[in-house]
Amino acid sequence: MPTGTFQDKFVMPGQLQVTHEGLSGDDVAAIDRLQQAYAELRTELARVIVGQSEAIEQLAICFFARRNALLVGVPGLAKTLLVGKFAETLSLSFSRVQFTPDLMPMDITGTDILQDTAEGRREFHFVRGPVFANVVLADEINRAPPKTQAALLEAMQEGNVTVLGKEYALPSPFMVLATQNPVEQEGTYPLPEAQLDRFMSLIELGYPSEAEEIQIARMTTGESQPVLDSLLSVDEILGHQDLVRRVPVPDHLYEFAAKLVRQTRPDGGTAPDWLIPLVAWGAGPRAVQSLILGAKSRAALYGSYMVRREDVLAVAPSVLSHRLVLTFAAQAERVSAREIVARLI
Repeated sequence: MPTGTFQDKFVMPGQLQVTHEGLSGDDVAAIDRLQQAYAELRTELARVIVGQSEAIEQLAICFFARRNALLVGVPGLAKTLLVGKFAETLSLSFSRVQFTPDLMPMDITGTDILQDTAEGRREFHFVRGPVFANVVLADEINRAPPKTQAALLEAMQEGNVTVLGKEYALPSPFMVLATQNPVEQEGTYPLPEAQLDRFMSLIELGYPSEAEEIQIARMTTGESQPVLDSLLSVDEILGHQDLVRRVPVPDHLYEFAAKLVRQTRPDGGTAPDWLIPLVAWGAGPRAVQSLILGAKSRAALYGSYMVRREDVLAVAPSVLSHRLVLTFAAQAERVSAREIVARLI
């Protein structure tokens, strides 16, 4: 770690100038440890995940910001494998729920069952559902009816579940990763915009390159997958998540994030003229919160002691794209929300 006062400025490799101002010496050292742990995490995941470096970065940003994410990609892009191995490297419990039209809320949260006690009496005993894990993968969440979706979203928002009037706390850390299949939309229940807003980021997984696809074939048609090393303990993870909240943000970046979000609102007088016919509804206040939190998390993962403008811009596409409701004109012209956000930034 560089020496000097906390007001001294240093140049991190490949990054802009950053400063220690606003952080204690322990926090500076903790950010250095988090940067090293993140580099080791990427290296470890590369043993089983080919490519998808941007998806891994966005996943780590959401996790250390204590937020949830949506994963979107066609079948076969290793969404389930990525999430499972991510939990494995962090010593976290992992559960996967395959959402289907007949899935009930109790299938996720758990329920009370009647059991015989040693004294010969019958008592209700709560059996925990798959939501009681550190990392929960809700596979194809749009295939379950709204009532079941709501049960999971309540757990995401409140950090606990309520069954028959009793509250049960979920483990910490806790993260929900929901996947949506962009094909075969018949008979699905797409998440409403108000519920999409509760996810910090939309992480898109694209097709691999030809070289990556060849490597995938070699890795997956041979011997069994390797067991990954556990890099962080639960206490270390919770400490890093608390650390992310303490990363300082300059005032002008709060203003920058707010102005960027306000530019997505066509009826607020702040949107550029070209955007107004393309967007019906813009992003809400949660988008500003997510931009700042995501930028803090990214800054810490890259070893920066202060949020930079490039951190806000890096998380903006995944934070804003699923929060825009496009008009029919945009759909007719095949303009995507991510393209609109790219033009804004």
